[in-house]
Amino acid sequence: MIATLTGVLALRDAARVIVETGGVGYEVFIPLSTYYKLPAAGDKVRLEIRQVVREDAITLYGFIDSAEKRAFDLLMQVQHVGPKLALAILSVLAPEELVAAIAGEDVERIDAVPGVGPKVAERVVRELRDKVGDLKIAGAAAPHTNGTALAAALSGSALVDDAVSALVNLGLKPVEARKTVEKVVAEDAAAAKNLEVTIRKSLAVLFGEK
Repeated sequence: MIATLTGVLALRDAARVIVETGGVGYEVFIPLSTYYKLPAAGDKVRLEIRQVVREDAITLYGFIDSAEKRAFDLLMQVQHVGPKLALAILSVLAPEELVAAIAGEDVERIDAVPGVGPKVAERVVRELRDKVGDLKIAGAAAPHTNGTALAAALSGSALVDDAVSALVNLGLKPVEARKTVEKVVAEDAAAAKNLEVTIRKSLAVLFGEK
């Protein structure tokens, strides 16, 4: 069972990465919260890994720190929450935000994640409210140095394309995603220089419109 993976980041995408080590490229699916903090392609990266074995596939899911991995594991315990939906939730809610939503029984905040729905959101709160203490958020984040620098370096069409790709991977329609991202970048100078800010503000706009 693979627990961690360290190597060269050969591919950096909003939904997946490829990490090369020992002459092998491992495809790893990730949430946006991890994507924000990744180094540039070609740099060395270390990910916490959860290996999921099914009859027809062995799939790797990667996280920048142990808190994200524990949050993923907890979400996977909820009925009707599979790996794809767990990643979607962590793409919108960081582990500490997920803990706050569950502890405060804020079903609407979890329901706002694309693809979740009120019934699943209610299950997340009901089934995990006594388990969120297992996340141990304090001190869990791994240090990262160049993810912010990379985000700040992105500009213009490259930033817009990356933000649109991230939103589409969450289940939003490409036209809706691009329209929202372009609006956010045009109206917010900070968003125009930072990928994470662009994505978060775009999600806020989309959720506010629903």
